[in-house]
Amino acid sequence: MLYPLKFTPILKERIWGGNVLAKQYGKTDDIQTKFGESWEISDLDENISMVTNGFLAENDLRELIETYMGELVGDTVFEKNGLGFPLLIKIIDAQDDLSVQVHPDDTLAQQRYEQNGKTEIWYIVHAEEDAGIYVGFNKPVEKQEYVDAVQNNEVASLLQFYPVKKGDLFFIPAGTVHALGKGVGIIEVQQPSDITYRIFDWNRVEVSGLPRTLHVAEALDAIHFNEKEVYKIEYEEKFNATSTLFRSEFFNINTVTFDKPLQKNYSTIDSFVVYICVEGEVHLFGNNFHEVLLAGETTLIPAAIPEINLVPNSKSQLLEIYV
Repeated sequence: MLYPLKFTPILKERIWGGNVLAKQYGKTDDIQTKFGESWEISDLDENISMVTNGFLAENDLRELIETYMGELVGDTVFEKNGLGFPLLIKIIDAQDDLSVQVHPDDTLAQQRYEQNGKTEIWYIVHAEEDAGIYVGFNKPVEKQEYVDAVQNNEVASLLQFYPVKKGDLFFIPAGTVHALGKGVGIIEVQQPSDITYRIFDWNRVEVSGLPRTLHVAEALDAIHFNEKEVYKIEYEEKFNATSTLFRSEFFNINTVTFDKPLQKNYSTIDSFVVYICVEGEVHLFGNNFHEVLLAGETTLIPAAIPEINLVPNSKSQLLEIYV
């Protein structure tokens, strides 16, 4: 029988990374390397998540989908996505500003690469004092004004800056110019794509001393100019209950903040569920399993598991993600 699956984190060294993923979340013993991203669940080529627990250990996610199909991901999800997993889930630690960038939408990504575009959502798990993020333009911007700003090294002046704190949520549709700021940690849920066009990188250079590669021309066609979007998502959080954060065609996200046992029933959603433990310690009980989630850990609940009992050791928080 299927059970909650844990995976080996896929760590990505980044010029803007640090050691939070190692020291705070225990993703690795290497505290010297500047890791910026932990890919918690991924099905991208060359980055396919590997199971670490139970009898399916050492099988990768793609093999599991091929074997279990709708039992793992949900019948509707499997019919739509086949052997592909519809999400890429990361924990990101920014010890320096990330580049100003944009991701293509599905139409452009299909034209150029025969792949998905990249719409994403950020849940802030940590923010230092005065830290923030850049999402969208701070005023209506025409294409030529943007081109002039890029040429004059002034593109950052066009961006909207949002101070952030733990619990803030931002939806970033494909085509939106954005950048994660220094001193911010996030959980990122996104379409399964790694296509990024870097527009401006704060005049940073690589270890080699050369400027970082930019993708200014590619980005120009990807940006959605003059679209009015609400990027910061407001929500009401309940205690000892499930709180709805966001619904979309790409992903659905809830939070569960609790200090007493809860029972969850997923018989109606026809989807896998992903839990990420934001804080605390949570025990997961079912007919044939008992798993434990610590802060920073992620698990995939197969669609074939209709009910699960969540028992926190103390006040804890989970993000709950499905499609």
